[in-house]
Amino acid sequence: MGRQIHFVVDPQGWCCMGLIIFVWLYNTIIIPKVILFPHYEEGHISVLAILCYYFCSLFCIASLLKASVADPGKLPENPKIPITEREYWELCNKCNMMRPKRSHHCSRCGHCVRRMDHHCPWINNCVGEDNHWLFLQLCFYTQILSSYTLILDFCHYYYFLPLKKENWDVFVFRHELALLRISAFMGIIMLGGISGLFYTQLMGIFTDTTSIEKMSNCCEDISRPRKPWQQTFSEVFGTHWKILWFIPFRQRQPLRVPYHFANHV
Repeated sequence: MGRQIHFVVDPQGWCCMGLIIFVWLYNTIIIPKVILFPHYEEGHISVLAILCYYFCSLFCIASLLKASVADPGKLPENPKIPITEREYWELCNKCNMMRPKRSHHCSRCGHCVRRMDHHCPWINNCVGEDNHWLFLQLCFYTQILSSYTLILDFCHYYYFLPLKKENWDVFVFRHELALLRISAFMGIIMLGGISGLFYTQLMGIFTDTTSIEKMSNCCEDISRPRKPWQQTFSEVFGTHWKILWFIPFRQRQPLRVPYHFANHV
């Protein structure tokens, strides 16, 4: 579960994801070349600043690629319904297949997804039970990388000592101001957009509701007390070890929880 490669044929999603990869690639190349490496060579910063930047960049692109190709929780054509959970399954009126409650039919992907939160064009995939944890990691590391980029852009002009060994024959130094302004603009856009999305995702986990449930008000138990936040996060990330919540280089092992609400009576 969650290990199959899921590929969505959607030109709009390809364009959105390509734009995200372009922003990531631009900053991953420009920031070290214009700021990190020159200031390191002149002793203004330590090698730790460079390693931290590449560390954040690696985790950001890893979570993006994994979230885009991970199976979000697509239901098989003939699912085996446990006898003890049959009352918690229902018939989809779009694909005429049995599905567990809290599942939703994605019209763009053409199938039902377990505990679907929403279809995200920026990863060209649905966000469901099996890749929600990767989407959260993507939001988290995008914020970290965008914030780090903005801090470096600011420090380059207002805090770091001026560079003495700049080679003005190199393109990036001749157009340094324009390149860093573009970097700062993209960083502000990414940070502003992702911060709001990340907040709504966290609130959804705290209340144990998906974005679709909030919009449709189909969950009758929204106003009732929920499970402890540690449990809801553990169910999303597939582990009780909190340190593993931040690592995209692993396989999610879903916890043994039923599809219906945990406080269902």
